[in-house]
Amino acid sequence: MKTFESLFEELSGKAAAHAEGSKTVDELDRGTHFIGKKIAEEAGETWIAAEYEGAERTAEEMSQLIYHLQVMMIDRGISLDDIYRNL
Repeated sequence: MKTFESLFEELSGKAAAHAEGSKTVDELDRGTHFIGKKIAEEAGETWIAAEYEGAERTAEEMSQLIYHLQVMMIDRGISLDDIYRNL
């Protein structure tokens, strides 16, 4: 099972290696605007799932939102410690 920390480590490794065929690398190459749109999309889908689709679907959408948030963290050079300082 992945954790917030292990996911960030995995995504950071893919970004550093510029892994060919990686969804993460593709998203990073598309830039901040593209990543931001994905975050907004997943946030909306999380809300809709919470309203109408139940806990399992909401958790799925939340996991996708977390993924895109972490891609933005990597894109903007934000570390886990930066986030934890602000929680």
